[in-house]
Amino acid sequence: MKKHYLLASDFDQTLSFNDSGIILSELLGLSGFQEKVAGLSRLNLVQQGAELAYLLRHDPEYRRVTRADLREVGRRVRLKRNVRLLAGILARGVDGHRFDFYVISAAPEEVLFAALEGIVPPDHIIGTRFGWSAETGEIDSIVRVTAGFGKVAAVEELRLKLTLPRDQVVYVGDGQSDIPVMLHVNRGEGFTIAASEAREIAQIAKRTVISDDVLSVLVPILEEILDWGPSQIRALFETHGLVIQEWDRVRTDWLTFREGAEDAVTGLDAVAEG
Repeated sequence: MKKHYLLASDFDQTLSFNDSGIILSELLGLSGFQEKVAGLSRLNLVQQGAELAYLLRHDPEYRRVTRADLREVGRRVRLKRNVRLLAGILARGVDGHRFDFYVISAAPEEVLFAALEGIVPPDHIIGTRFGWSAETGEIDSIVRVTAGFGKVAAVEELRLKLTLPRDQVVYVGDGQSDIPVMLHVNRGEGFTIAASEAREIAQIAKRTVISDDVLSVLVPILEEILDWGPSQIRALFETHGLVIQEWDRVRTDWLTFREGAEDAVTGLDAVAEG
């Protein structure tokens, strides 16, 4: 039986190479963005992923940002390969299965609209939304932040709008701000894909794919959801003029060692003597 799926994807470092906050800082000639983000994370002042929204609203150096600045950031974003082709394949459906493709990101919606113009329709993009002052042209409020549990709410709103069961939701992300939504999708027996080897996210996602080409996210979908084999998957890509040159499957073990092996041995000897 052919099915209808919601496929939702993060943006920064999932569909693109760089964080939009870093690009904005370079545009403004500001340094120390990553240090400020790390400081907010240590204080647990804002949800993971919402740091840029906080800085734009409250930091004196970032408050001067205008809509035009954010649109320029979007135009400067370097997308991963074949975002347009991925959107096209999903729009046409695969083997009779329908996929509604949405981008859900903590990045400002002005950045997302500019970066994905002509690729993803604006009504399929959900980003952080600001209120703007008519007098100064600066941000005067935060209307919506699509980070952390904000992404959970966005996915649920879309799922209900599309009248889909929870096991027909697919989410793709790369970082800590995607953890709440991945846990939510997993609980509903949906499917989650990590586009990063970061331990926090890779341990939660049902599959991990690493590539500079976003078409890679189709591989676990075709395998796990459509039950395709490698020859069928290769054939699909070949119809679009693409050949999978390298396809390595590895299992990752995360280990941490510390100094103090002599103490451990001494402790074991004492236990043995006792």
